[in-house]
Amino acid sequence: MIKKLFGLEEHGTSVKTEVVAGITTFMTMAYILAVNPNILSAAGIPRGGVFLATAIAAIVGTLLMAFLSNYPFVLAPGMGLNAFLAFGVVLGMGYSWQFALLTVFVEGLVFLALSLTPVREGIFNSIPMSLKRAVAAGIGLFICFIALQTAKIIVKDEATFIALVNFKTIHFQTHGITALLALGGTLLTGVMLVKKWKGAILLGILATWALGMAAQALGIYVPDPPNGFFSTYPSFAIGDVVHSFKEFGATVGAVFHSGSWTHTVKGEVVGAGWSLVSSLDFFVVMFSFFFMDLFDTLGTLIGVSLKGGFLDKDGKLPRISGALCADSIATSVGAALGTSTTTTYVESAAGVAQGGKTGLTAVTAAALFALAILLAPVFLAIPGFATAPALIIVGYMMISSCADIEWHDAGEAVPAFLSITAMPFTYSISDSIMFGVISYTIINALAGNFKRIHWIMYALTAIFIAKFALM
Repeated sequence: MIKKLFGLEEHGTSVKTEVVAGITTFMTMAYILAVNPNILSAAGIPRGGVFLATAIAAIVGTLLMAFLSNYPFVLAPGMGLNAFLAFGVVLGMGYSWQFALLTVFVEGLVFLALSLTPVREGIFNSIPMSLKRAVAAGIGLFICFIALQTAKIIVKDEATFIALVNFKTIHFQTHGITALLALGGTLLTGVMLVKKWKGAILLGILATWALGMAAQALGIYVPDPPNGFFSTYPSFAIGDVVHSFKEFGATVGAVFHSGSWTHTVKGEVVGAGWSLVSSLDFFVVMFSFFFMDLFDTLGTLIGVSLKGGFLDKDGKLPRISGALCADSIATSVGAALGTSTTTTYVESAAGVAQGGKTGLTAVTAAALFALAILLAPVFLAIPGFATAPALIIVGYMMISSCADIEWHDAGEAVPAFLSITAMPFTYSISDSIMFGVISYTIINALAGNFKRIHWIMYALTAIFIAKFALM
């Protein structure tokens, strides 16, 4: 029945492959269960409530993705979008977190309305194939860059902004061993790939985690929670789970309590209730969330779909409407539960690289998110340095998209190059797309290559330039 439901034979895959792919994706993105509560709690949202809202939003969005589109994409509250809500809207602009979630809830509805029309699909299809390949390659560099930072292999540097970790000057039992374990895990995963081992990426995560636990047992790795180095051992504290459920009662549905919608400036409430909904700020914030969500989602779908071979010969993604609807519905559901924008995760590439091709991969990941609610200590114990090798290897797999870009044609290659490099350097998928679209349109228009530019590209270019001008 499962084979027929997800068309496994048609897609040339198996239950085992899909399940392993789902586990792999989940393990590379399980960090969001720990990170999202940390970020949103800074805005005053109850930490335990955010944890449950994060898990449930991921379950809902991922199951919708599986059954509306039959793609192996996994969803969860997005990084960057959560920071914008906490530090930009709440702490920066002074709005209550309930009001901030209201803007996310409305943004999801607007997103859904557009998903039911040809608009979002039209935007996806109007982007040239060279830029789609560039976005895929850029995502490869992006997730590799994230992994290198997570594992402390790349560190901040005052002179050059970033630098390779210096083992002579750092504390070896935290930074040093973390970097070495991640590098060792990457090499080990590479060897398994050369040997063509099934489930190499997942095995790499588990092996690196096991080495981390051994290092901790021997005293080579010493946890330092205040500085982000946590124990590699699971802690089965049932009280933490019970406390999360209690705090969830304060977040679920809070978005609809108009009495909690407030605007504070220098400690004084200057606005409250429904009057805030008609303010200019409401629409500015709502469209900011919408803009970031739209192009982060499109960028992820482009990159992961290209690597998974899901795009057709014309560069279009079949069943894209279902995928976009899943993303938008999950955003509004997540806001109602108490978390920031839910979006398609770039870490889905890890499952795709492992062979995931259908919604069964997504269902597997969703099931693990459900299990994580009860076994949170186990999944939260997976250290960042253990998932870093998987993301680095996936980055290598995705950068291969560069090979199909027409590098001899500057009209295609220069915008593609700008898009690729912009993603890791700006730390943004949406900014990468903006760089690519603007440069592609202007370069080819000035060169007289009007036929290769879709009219939607002109509209996007005007919108992106206006956004940069008003930033």
